[in-house]
Amino acid sequence: MYNLVVFASGNGSTLQAIIDSINNGKLKASINLVVSDNPDAFALERAKKHNIPTYIIQSSDFNSRDLELSNILSNYQIDLVVLAGYLKMIGPKLLEKYTIINTHPSLLPKFGGKGMHGMHVHEAVISAKEKISGATIHFVNQEYDKGTIISQTKVEVLPTDNAESLSAKVQAAEKIQLIDVLNQFVNNKIH
Repeated sequence: MYNLVVFASGNGSTLQAIIDSINNGKLKASINLVVSDNPDAFALERAKKHNIPTYIIQSSDFNSRDLELSNILSNYQIDLVVLAGYLKMIGPKLLEKYTIINTHPSLLPKFGGKGMHGMHVHEAVISAKEKISGATIHFVNQEYDKGTIISQTKVEVLPTDNAESLSAKVQAAEKIQLIDVLNQFVNNKIH
């Protein structure tokens, strides 16, 4: 079985897409742990509903968090760490030990970097009058949204779109794209 750990800070809709794909047989993997920096994240409730262990990060500073997570994750079998709406920088101890990927709601390198997440990205895309947006899945490194791109999916930005409608379209595309990428990892097509 291919072993995943998912990090999430918020609602967990991407986590739910992974859970659903595992449950309906479209993804041959298991989620061994869900990690959050937010004790109120609905992602934790989603995990508990499916009997997936959860962990809430205790440390607030970067180096302590890196050490804490390194110690916690060492207790689990992990093939891949998936950042699914997780907003904190990943530290060097985790980057040395694990393959980590992130989903981002724009076509990187556009609209990436610190502070560019969720609705902030879609508002920036609309303000810039972009015709195309989309989702990017990339490897995580020590800079926000700068890791090697694995996959991108384009979404048309219509003149009638606002940040909310664009977000819905990008999220739908992002979830399909993520399951495809995860299947490529499971089948050793991405290393």
